[in-house]
Amino acid sequence: MAVITFTSDFGYADQYAAAVKAKILSQDMQATIVDVSHAIEPYNIAQAEYVLGSVFSEFPEGSVHLAAVNTLGNKLGIYHAARYKGHYFLLADNGLLSLLTDGKPEMVIEIKTDNPLMPSPVKDLLAPAAVFLAKGGNIEVLGDRTSNFRQLMNRQLRLGDHSVSGHIIHIDRYGNLITNITRESIDTIAHGRTFTVHFARETAVRVLKNYAQVNDGDCCCIYNSQGRLCIGVNKGRAADVLHLGFDSQVKVRFYPGS
Repeated sequence: MAVITFTSDFGYADQYAAAVKAKILSQDMQATIVDVSHAIEPYNIAQAEYVLGSVFSEFPEGSVHLAAVNTLGNKLGIYHAARYKGHYFLLADNGLLSLLTDGKPEMVIEIKTDNPLMPSPVKDLLAPAAVFLAKGGNIEVLGDRTSNFRQLMNRQLRLGDHSVSGHIIHIDRYGNLITNITRESIDTIAHGRTFTVHFARETAVRVLKNYAQVNDGDCCCIYNSQGRLCIGVNKGRAADVLHLGFDSQVKVRFYPGS
């Protein structure tokens, strides 16, 4: 049986996440359920995309990813099963699928239900579908193929001859600022030139290996394991120190002839 991952905005104080896992286990006691996070901010699709999008490919192909964020965000009660890069996703038609797949899932199924406006769709509809897929069930049994799903667009980089402009797309629990600027985009524009990273009123002239390479309380930039440019403060919270947040601009400037 394939792994079922579970990401939600249910939090840890209530019974909601446990009820979904109870439903899964009631249908298959051998189910392997991995919690990605239940601390996604309520209704925060962008945060869910970053957290799940950063890790789903680390799981074996065939894994089933249950994404219960802003689940009631579709007033029509439409829910999808999708396949992308050898993985399965179960989620509401709220735009998250388009963000996770850059709008290009390999297959999307609108899940059949006699009660589209049920109060607990994750537990009563998506959890049984997760068990079905994890056991090797054919995704097309769950409903009808569709190309009609809500489209949202990830924030795009602006690439110039001498700069890369991006935004902060996530703040982790340490207050580190993760941007959508990638090592690849910087290397593509740099052509061996030196550069500086500009954020708030600060600049960084190097990208280091990790935050511990600077003194406690000092700010620096690193690439994380996904190759994204990150801004952090060693043993401090960059978000608080720099007064930056989601969607704040970050710019990399390159120096001609250097």
